[in-house]
Parts: sequence; C-alpha cells; structure tokens
Amino acid sequence: MARVKPKRHGVVTDMTAMCDVAFLLLTFFILTTQFKKPDVEQIKPPSSISEKLLPDASLMSVNVTPGGKFYFQPVENGTERIQLLDNMGQKYGVSFTNAEKVAFTKVQAIGVPMTQLKSYLDLPEDEQKAFKGAPGIPMDSTNRQLVDWIQQSLAINPQYKLAIKGDVNTEYPKVKSLFEGLRDIDFLKFWLITSQEGNPNK
Repeated sequence: MARVKPKRHGVVTDMTAMCDVAFLLLTFFILTTQFKKPDVEQIKPPSSISEKLLPDASLMSVNVTPGGKFYFQPVENGTERIQLLDNMGQKYGVSFTNAEKVAFTKVQAIGVPMTQLKSYLDLPEDEQKAFKGAPGIPMDSTNRQLVDWIQQSLAINPQYKLAIKGDVNTEYPKVKSLFEGLRDIDFLKFWLITSQEGNPNK
C-alpha cells in the first residue's frame, strides 16, 4: 500500500520586526555619524604608508594651503570655543558681542587675522562659507597669531590634540615657522595628515 505523504503548507515568516530593527539601526547611524567637513581650500596632502588614525575627540587642526596660508579649526565644543574667543580677545584687545560669539561657535575654520575677525563674524553664515580671498592667520617670526590660537586652546584644555594638514606643494619654510612656534611653546607632539599609499613591503 502506498504511503500517504502529508500535505505541505507554506511557511509564512513575519518580517515586520526585522524591518523595524533595520530602520532603527539606519536612523541611529544617520543621527550619530559625524560627516567630514570639506576643507576651506583645496589641499592635497603628501602620501605616506602610515596607517595610524587620527583621534576622534578633542582634536584641533591647522590647514596649510599651497600658497602658505594658515587656517585654524578649533575643537567643536561650543562653550570652550567661546572661552577661546574671549582669551584671544583679551590678548589682542578686541571685544566681541554675544552674536559674534555665537557665530564663532559655528565657523568651520578661522582664516583671518584678529584685526579682521569681528567683521568676518558679522557676515551672514552663508557669506562666511562663500568667503574667498581670506589672507590666512599670520604665522611668521614677527606675528605668531596661529601659535597664540593653539596656546590659548591648550590653556583651556591641555588634553587637546593637534593635527596639521599641509599641501604637497607647500614650501617647507612656510611650515617651518609653525614648527618653530610650536617648539617655543613646548608643544612637541602632533599629527601630520597624509593620504594613504600602498605599502611596498606587503
């Protein structure tokens, strides 16, 4: 007698919970991801085979353009940025309004001397982003405003770290003045940002 095969029923899987989890994860990553801000000017760093990563927190950075102009990016903390602006204002005899302080917490990078900073902060935010022809922060043997920005940042938090991103075509004497200024304030450990190239030993 032939064996009777039981009738198979299709298995239905409820995917509602899986969709909920997927959307929750997607929302989490969108809200917590920190997107890389574009450079204020086009900078192509030299290449290296180093695989060390920059620290994520408490990082201030200096960008050096091919022409040798310096831009300073303070740490993202808004309260500490206002304190930094107050310290620099006291050092250079410049006072800032509350509106200018709020604007300073939003700037991507500082690329003007202290004498022009107030007028730059008074610009609307979209005009600040579109601002072209910035002279950069002075950094030479007679005017070391860039080192002052770094030193006043360290006075607020000595745990701040510094990364320097220079263009492959920047002349060394331009960067040398920065290195000498950092040496004079006894700040000897910092990162140099490079682009990744293949390791010939692999």
